[in-house]
Formats: sequence, structure tokens, C-alpha cells
Amino acid sequence: MRRTFALADAAPTLPRPPATAPGDTVTLTVREALDALAVAPEDTTPYKRSYFKHWIDADHDGCNTRQELLLEEAVEAPDQGAGCKLTGTRWYSAYDNTGIDGPSRLDADHRVPLDEAWDSGAPAWTPQERQDFADDLDDPRSLVMVSASSNRSKGGKDPAQWQPPAEANRCEYNTQWVVVKTRFRLSVDPAGRKALDDELLQCPNEGFTVVRAR
Repeated sequence: MRRTFALADAAPTLPRPPATAPGDTVTLTVREALDALAVAPEDTTPYKRSYFKHWIDADHDGCNTRQELLLEEAVEAPDQGAGCKLTGTRWYSAYDNTGIDGPSRLDADHRVPLDEAWDSGAPAWTPQERQDFADDLDDPRSLVMVSASSNRSKGGKDPAQWQPPAEANRCEYNTQWVVVKTRFRLSVDPAGRKALDDELLQCPNEGFTVVRAR
């Protein structure tokens, strides 16, 4: 935990979660996980999207990460052509509570944007760790298919700067932001932490399990 108190007779320091290593499974409530995130100013090292290699074909089946996500989240299985070209069917964009026909109007969204990851710890990562973050299909909370319009409205913003237009999605959105930050040991800046506090006060303090990626 990151909260401490200056006075001996003040409230006790919150307990720290046990030390973990990559591959370890951690079970926390949302509030415990939020309290455990490091609070730090954003890193000002210049960011380039190319620092995060992404949309790879990790299992060499002809479908890259974006296409795998489209297949996984389709309401019904799409038609699949050469080069994993997908056509037909329908998807649901939770950010704006919208059904979308065909994949061309969809974006694969990094729940925690790549530049936000860069601002909160990724400059210290290896290129492989940045690729693992950008193409994380091992945890379904890392990536989500959403409308291109909502994804581009969000851009690289954090919860202090952007919330889903569909208010019913905000508990899920903020909870999963905390999950991804926990999985990859990313920090939050003070404004982002306050926004998460405020939003999650309106949400159940549910438990979740996550496997540490690093």
C-alpha cells in the first residue's frame, strides 16, 4: 500500500499485499487494488507509439491480435476469408452502448492506453514487456472492441480526463482500469487516482483475480 500517516496516533498504515512475481495469481477487492497502486507524477520521457509493437500474430494462425479480438467478441461468428479478413455479423460497443455491423467501424481499444502506460511505468520495460502489454490476449480485461468514435474520443486520456458516454459502463471501465494497472504494476497520477476514487465509490467493491504480467 502507498498510504502512510505522519503521526503515531493517526490511523494505521494500510497493509501491503504480499510480494508477488510475474505469473503469480493475486486476488484483491477493487478498493484493495486501487490502494495498492503507486501514486506518482506522469513520466515525461517522450513517447512514440512504435515503442509498443502490436497487432502481432502470436500463435501463427493467420489472425493478428485485433482480428483475434474481433472473433472473440462478435455477437455471432463472422465470415472469415483469406488473411483472416472478417466480414458480416455484429459487435457491441460497451463504451457508448451501441451495436455495430461489420468490423470497419470498430477499434481494438487498450483499456489503459499505450501512452498512458508509457507515462506510468513503461519506459523502464523491455521491448518484449511493452509488446506483451500491447497484445495482451491472456487477460480479457486488457483489450476491448469498441466503436471507432468512442475509442478516438478517449485517445490517450485517463479516467480524470475521459469516462465512457454510457454511464452504465463506468463501473466496469474503472474497475478494469485498476485491474490492468495491477496486472502490469503501473502507477496512477494524483488526478487519475482521485477520479478512480470518485467513480468507484458508486460501484460494488467486488473481488477479482489477476495474474501478474510483470
